Amino acid sequence: MMLGDRGILVERYEQFLSAYLSGRTEQALYKAQQFSRKMIEQNISPEEVINIHSTVLESLNGDIPEQVRDSFDFLIEVMMGYGMAYREHQILRDKQMALESEIEVAASMQQTLLQGEIPNIEGLEIGVISKAAKKMSGDYYHFVQNGPDSISVAVADVIGKGVPAALCMSMIKYAMDSLPEQQNNPSVVLENLNRVVEQNVDPTMFITMFYGHYNRTHNRFFYAGAGHEPGFYYNAKSDSFDEFMAKGLVLGVSRSTKYIQYEKTVEPDDMIILLSDGVTECRTSSGFVSRDEVISLIRSYMHLPPQEIVNHVYADLEQLQEFELRDDFTLIILKRSV
Repeated sequence: MMLGDRGILVERYEQFLSAYLSGRTEQALYKAQQFSRKMIEQNISPEEVINIHSTVLESLNGDIPEQVRDSFDFLIEVMMGYGMAYREHQILRDKQMALESEIEVAASMQQTLLQGEIPNIEGLEIGVISKAAKKMSGDYYHFVQNGPDSISVAVADVIGKGVPAALCMSMIKYAMDSLPEQQNNPSVVLENLNRVVEQNVDPTMFITMFYGHYNRTHNRFFYAGAGHEPGFYYNAKSDSFDEFMAKGLVLGVSRSTKYIQYEKTVEPDDMIILLSDGVTECRTSSGFVSRDEVISLIRSYMHLPPQEIVNHVYADLEQLQEFELRDDFTLIILKRSV
């Protein structure tokens, strides 16, 4: 049914209105709804519908009171403004839906690109959890198994959010994969990545990173940091938590930056705890969660395997934030079991 001809439109409208006025049935209303969809499909404006209604009403009932006729004129003016605003709203809504669809695809691609398996190292238990505050994450973690007795791990955070941060993380991931011969040397890895970021990333965007390498043969953990949130080291013998002090400039500021490499001996039941600032800067209704509170949470679950520890800590902090993450959240625990 084409409604382009106004005469046909008025005729059809009169049929539906007459049918309704004569019986006021649900069937008549249903047909009217179907007719309205046809008018929408053919871009007939709300003000034109009112004009047609006024014309048909007068045709069915003869002269209508002047005050009622004037009220229709008033309603037409109102609907002209309403119609324009509504059309703009629909255009913006369609654009938003298209953008959200694209972001969903991009987020799925990010998960596919960045997702990696957790290595299996004898004598080393590993727990990992990483959650995005939005659809796309600015946090990134990366494991590289260099052999049966060694593993490298990186935790990074883009200073920035959304799609640009996610794309930046993808670039970092592939830059790290291109440095296989340097994975055992954290300071060199950071220096190489720093040059990549400085050359390829927008000057307003920086990346923090902690990079470590664990050698099971000698039970040594080598590490370096680029402005990243300090993690914790749990010493089982003294039953104490210490911060990983790995000072270094964030990636991308200066191409010539050098990074200091540190090392630590890992004893049985010791734990290496790496994280992003989304863990230590959780915002609740009463303020920020302190680092000591995070340690207390970890300590309360230390009788569990590392994966269960990180899961419980995340669940507790998520609840404190009323189940609404305000920042990307990444927590990794490496525990020497023998």
